[in-house]
Amino acid sequence: MNRRTFLKASAVSALSFQFIPGRALGADGATRPSRKLNIAGIGIGGQGGHDVIQMETENIVALCDVDSNHAGHTFKRYPNAKVYKDYRKMLDEVKEIEAVIVGTPDHMHAFASMAAMRAGKHVYCEKPLTHSVWEARQVAQFAREKKLMTQMGNQGQASTETRLLCERVWSGIIGPIHEAHIWTDRPSQGLFGEYWPQGVSRPKEEPPVPGTLDWDTWIGPAPMRPYHPSYHPFKWRGWWDFGTGALGDIGCHAFDPVFRALRLGHPISVEAASTRVNVETYPLGSMVTYHFPARKAEVDPRNVHVRGLSGPEAGASDMPALKFTWYDGGLRPPRPEGLPEGAVMGDNGRLLIGEKGFILGNNVWPESLRSAVSPKPKTIPASIGHYKEFIEACKGGPSAGSNFDWAGPLAEVVLLGNVALRVQLREPLTQRPLLWDPANLRITNLEAANQFIRREYRTGWSL
Repeated sequence: MNRRTFLKASAVSALSFQFIPGRALGADGATRPSRKLNIAGIGIGGQGGHDVIQMETENIVALCDVDSNHAGHTFKRYPNAKVYKDYRKMLDEVKEIEAVIVGTPDHMHAFASMAAMRAGKHVYCEKPLTHSVWEARQVAQFAREKKLMTQMGNQGQASTETRLLCERVWSGIIGPIHEAHIWTDRPSQGLFGEYWPQGVSRPKEEPPVPGTLDWDTWIGPAPMRPYHPSYHPFKWRGWWDFGTGALGDIGCHAFDPVFRALRLGHPISVEAASTRVNVETYPLGSMVTYHFPARKAEVDPRNVHVRGLSGPEAGASDMPALKFTWYDGGLRPPRPEGLPEGAVMGDNGRLLIGEKGFILGNNVWPESLRSAVSPKPKTIPASIGHYKEFIEACKGGPSAGSNFDWAGPLAEVVLLGNVALRVQLREPLTQRPLLWDPANLRITNLEAANQFIRREYRTGWSL
């Protein structure tokens, strides 16, 4: 998928907080809107369990988790749901399933999602959609080919705040935007303590596997290693084999509104700098810089009535080349010139810098520009709700706002940043950025980097 294809897809999907006529409800074999959807959950001990709760207006018919203790609260909440440890067995046996929620660790996202889609099920998958760039491409293409309804779990795409940012950028209030910065305190100490460990070595202890946990299935396609509580539950995020680090955890949330507002497709290059990194875990802190080319706000004819896709706001000028920098581990960009003393940047934030001013979060600076800012979006329709978007799409309504045509390419860009963080590329990246060919999923100027676009799977596992 090249930049033009990405932009055309995003013209539809990025403005799925839009008004787009859907299929006739109940047509084309879709679930009738008057009937409840039959939903199953895979990986429902943590965020996946929360996702199930958000869709319990429908029928929760089956639940699957490799750890019956960790997921016990979710199993207990839905006593009529059939219970499984292996999602493959569940999909084979429970024929009435129509849609599946995937809330597993990142390294299992693509496998559970593809298995569900091969069985003809619609899929809601938590961010960052997949573990590798290549997997994101495969999952999105398969969903498109099978015409299945999908949604990635970046809930903020449906928010008023995302619409506000788009309104302000498209108004031209700060002029053409040439820099974007996003930062997070993860994985370091946050308000509630450490999120998860990074910059550490593999534990040497080999405690017994809890009787409630199927460790072999939890490992899945990753290389086998002994069980340790440093991996499960939740702390898997910091390990290369299982998680996608702070960038994978937050990037699909934080990048989304910027990609929508600035019409971003694929970058032309990526580079990274970090604290010490090893072959086991992501670094304690990092900076990843993407460069995006100049671009136009391309128009899809089905959306010409939506402000921002056409008309004076979108068509006045091309969008300039953009330098886009991600920071984690408590790092952040310098204070922008003109930010008053005492104004707080925060531990987590977003900064867009234009020729006339800047937007910090959703606040426009300098204050002299604020009189032109609308108090709320007036031309972008409100979302019916992130989870309801998915439910209604499965019943024949419009595609959800973060369907895989949008979420797949977004996840590719996020995960490309993790390629640049690999310890094996640390020295080569002091000499050059990585030049990206999205059409062929290849880094063109450093062959050694391409081994990290797609991972090897454990014997017995294939996507």
